[in-house]
Amino acid sequence: MLSNSTKGLLLATLTASLWGVLSIILKISLKFYDSYTIVWFRFFIATLILILYHWIKTPEYLKIIKHPPKKLILCSLLLGMNYIGYMQGVYYAGPGVTQVIIQLGAITLAVLGFTFFKEKLTPVRVLGFTIAFTGMGVFYHQQLISSMEVAKELNTGVLWVLFGAWTWTGYAVLNKQMVQKYPAQQLNMVIYGLPALLFLPMVNFSSFTAEQPWWAYALMIILGINTLLAYGALSESFKYIEANKISIIINLNPIITFILLELMLTFHVEWIPIRAFSSTAYLGAFLVIFGAVLAIGFTLKKKKA
Repeated sequence: MLSNSTKGLLLATLTASLWGVLSIILKISLKFYDSYTIVWFRFFIATLILILYHWIKTPEYLKIIKHPPKKLILCSLLLGMNYIGYMQGVYYAGPGVTQVIIQLGAITLAVLGFTFFKEKLTPVRVLGFTIAFTGMGVFYHQQLISSMEVAKELNTGVLWVLFGAWTWTGYAVLNKQMVQKYPAQQLNMVIYGLPALLFLPMVNFSSFTAEQPWWAYALMIILGINTLLAYGALSESFKYIEANKISIIINLNPIITFILLELMLTFHVEWIPIRAFSSTAYLGAFLVIFGAVLAIGFTLKKKKA
């Protein structure tokens, strides 16, 4: 039997892996669908699968749909805002930039973990926060000077990502509280379902009837399943391990994104426009990730006497 700590780590790792490929798939999907349609479809597919599953396996879980707790409604609204912020970030700033800036969500979650959940704060972690924010500044400045012709789009994208990062932090705090009282997948029916309803008026349904290649539809299905698995695993992980440990793992997902982008550049895969990052930009990204590791996950073990 796996320990609770191991279960939590594996679930958080699954989330990080799915998020590592997410921004690239989203960018490809933007060639065929607009941001709001993609976000709606992700929530719709995830909601549909969960409702069908619980209708068959655990029909008593469906009761929460009729009378959801107010905190759950707020949690759902925050995740919906996170999705559109992240989506617009990918649209304007691209997968790589979005993946670095979005880490502020996990870092902010760690700060709240130390203050709100009374998790331990050490001088080394303070140093980690300093390194992470320094790296963020280096990375952002390098992107500006290397992409002056699209500076307006970059700034717009970064603002959207910041919005997405901090609404995700609010979602994560509320989610961590609620999974102590309710099964995670029961909560997720409402967390996915409410945004699916809210984004419905903004959906461009004509894009589904247009003549798209078969794999464009397949991408949307993959995005829906990615949503279901990533956030399902994240919600479950909150039951087993502390917020700071979860944050350090999901903070590593940009590494997967950067590796994939470099491979696409190396093998001339032209599915999406990719701007090569300079060594200075990579240094900034590394500082963000390294600083986050120190800030979120570093622990000093006391020596036994």
